Amino acid sequence: MSILVLWAHPRPGSFSHAIAETAVKTLHAQGYETIGHDLYAEQFDSRLLAEELPNNAPLDNTLHHHIAELTQAEGIIVIHPNWWGMPPAILTGYIDRVFRAGAAYRFLEGDSGEGVPVGLLRAQTAIVFTTSNTSDKREQAVFGDPLETIWKNCIFGLCGVSNFYRRNYSLIVTSTPEQRQNWLKDVADTVARFFPPIT
Repeated sequence: MSILVLWAHPRPGSFSHAIAETAVKTLHAQGYETIGHDLYAEQFDSRLLAEELPNNAPLDNTLHHHIAELTQAEGIIVIHPNWWGMPPAILTGYIDRVFRAGAAYRFLEGDSGEGVPVGLLRAQTAIVFTTSNTSDKREQAVFGDPLETIWKNCIFGLCGVSNFYRRNYSLIVTSTPEQRQNWLKDVADTVARFFPPIT
């Protein structure tokens, strides 16, 4: 079984990178194969161009490869910081370009233009790990935690991934090495829980 792991943070050595490394290591220990992408390190082109919009648009080989990985993955893990209540632009661009109609979802025929989606992804489980410098209490009270809605409903729910979990770690800026080690243990425990050992 292959699990797609995506992470997006511009600074090498960030806590997001540590989360990604922990997730991948845990998956391997559980017997899974992983497909990993550090979108910044790979300089993923996040620009969705007009010529890519049609369902039958000709796509370059790199994009075809990303789409194939997404549609064949049996689980997905995403790691990123919370910026303005959104993922970093490079990750949003990945969603725009790779989670394509006809690959990640389709619309029902005869839906009168209402855009009723049918999820097409093979993956049934997705985990999103986020980091922030806003407390969870303030995030809920002031902002309503838009990332939960974006990932759970607007992306994975629409694409047919039924088992979703998100965990946020904060406050990163004031965290101690001990806190970060505890958080990484939580990452490993979470990944192991949602992706049990292959027997």
